[in-house]
Amino acid sequence: MSDNAASTDNTEFNRLWWHSRRGMLELDNLLIPFIEEVYRTLPAEDKLRYQKLLTCEDTDMFEWFMQRSRPQDPDLQRIVDMIVNRVQPD
Repeated sequence: MSDNAASTDNTEFNRLWWHSRRGMLELDNLLIPFIEEVYRTLPAEDKLRYQKLLTCEDTDMFEWFMQRSRPQDPDLQRIVDMIVNRVQPD
């Protein structure tokens, strides 16, 4: 990988990391470890799902992660399940 591509990847990761900081402790405790420990290993499709998740409202994400409701969008449901299953394995 060229230095420019690596720099672009790192810039994108840093941008996503900052967007993962939501200011709600419950969300931060789920999203920050996920992006630090899992995100880079995800297939491209799941990376896009995570990026889509970050565009959602905090209150919606909180409800989904607390399993009080489920996203209507199957892509969002997949990434929510991945994050929840990481902290609550079967």
